[in-house]
Amino acid sequence: MTPPPAPGPADLVITGCTALTHRPDGEILFVEDATIVVREGVIASLTAPGAEPGQDPAGPGAAVEHIDGRGMVALPGLVNCHTHTPMVALRGLAEDLPAHAWFNEWIWPVESNLTERVVRLGARLACAEMIRGGVTTFADHYFAMDAVADVTEESGLRAVLGQAYFSSQGPEGRAASLDFALRRRGTAGGRVTTCLAPHAPYTVDDADLAATAGLAREHGLLVHLHAAENREQTDNSLARHGRTPIEVLEQAGLLDVDLLMAHATGLDTARDLPALRRGGGRVAVASAPRGYLKFAWDTTPVRALREAGIPVGLATDGAASNNTLDVWESMTLTALVQKHAEHDPTWLTARQALDHATLQSARAVGLGEEIGSLAAGRRADIVLVDMTGPHTQPVHDLAATLVHSARSADVRTTVVDGRVLMRDRELLTVDVPQTVRELGELLPELVDRSHGRRVQEYGG
Repeated sequence: MTPPPAPGPADLVITGCTALTHRPDGEILFVEDATIVVREGVIASLTAPGAEPGQDPAGPGAAVEHIDGRGMVALPGLVNCHTHTPMVALRGLAEDLPAHAWFNEWIWPVESNLTERVVRLGARLACAEMIRGGVTTFADHYFAMDAVADVTEESGLRAVLGQAYFSSQGPEGRAASLDFALRRRGTAGGRVTTCLAPHAPYTVDDADLAATAGLAREHGLLVHLHAAENREQTDNSLARHGRTPIEVLEQAGLLDVDLLMAHATGLDTARDLPALRRGGGRVAVASAPRGYLKFAWDTTPVRALREAGIPVGLATDGAASNNTLDVWESMTLTALVQKHAEHDPTWLTARQALDHATLQSARAVGLGEEIGSLAAGRRADIVLVDMTGPHTQPVHDLAATLVHSARSADVRTTVVDGRVLMRDRELLTVDVPQTVRELGELLPELVDRSHGRRVQEYGG
């Protein structure tokens, strides 16, 4: 956690809001009529009326910028733990298909047409969508990631970025992923952190996975990959190798480094949970429930993972499969789908869903000491949610209202590192109309599949 800055004029003060905070044991607590003081990108204090002497006394008169938070709830900025931002350019392109046809006949042929300009424009549009939806941090795993890093810096968002690679690229793919991670980490004023990004155990061989684990240890890097995306992948891995995808990662040493696994809907819990418990690294899972519903997959076993001590963060995946980068919707769906999957209406509660959307997600991407909670010393990544609409009134249970009644469109203001990126629904850092116009000009060439090329072959 960043040490709170020394007293002085505040950069930003938010007054009159209800603030979602975490107790030391992780339990969510709402603080009414709170004042949040921000200095140098860090929360200097969060106080309620009648604060004890010695707490930060700054008021609106002492701040460069003041936001009246009455009628709003302040939340830690949401985290999209696994996405592919440039894939918004493919939103709605391939629908109502099984995964193998979606990949082989549509997505990978189209991705062979990608240019850096398409990646840049797609990422810019994605950043605008996430800012408007209250997302302040995203973890991206894709190609041409220097362009995504540039857009992240321009937009003001925080990101964990990795250059994806396949073993079919040869040694150059892994080398490029490492090169990107070392060059771009800590850029954008510290808002960009980086990772190694092997695509998945079914597209990256054992030798490359083991080499990646070694590089992660050597350079202190997170590894972000897809694993056990569905049950078919797990069954195929068992048939081919006698090991589940998670056991493949264990043998490669990847469970002994910091690891973020996307999806894990195909976990063989009897075999995989013991392997995850044996691992010596900080291992987490990113869950994107909307896409699983579309592909008719099982869902991430959040309850079993939580009981095993594995953080589960919320995600959207790319908009080509999910159609949206709405993490708010992921939070709502997680609460509902988990009840259905467990046949238990008492699980997952609204407060647990909010925990997964905030602090659990921050931990999943390796930033649990910096973001994910509103407290002195945390980075000032804050969203203000309007609770005055007819669909959020009356409020009997604020947690339930946030999860099951509020929507991403209720986010009024988005702040990252103390900088306001959207105020009263007005985007301040991204020109959406210009981005849409430029991207539209490139779409005919992008979606051409007549060449028959694919970046990879999907076989599960």
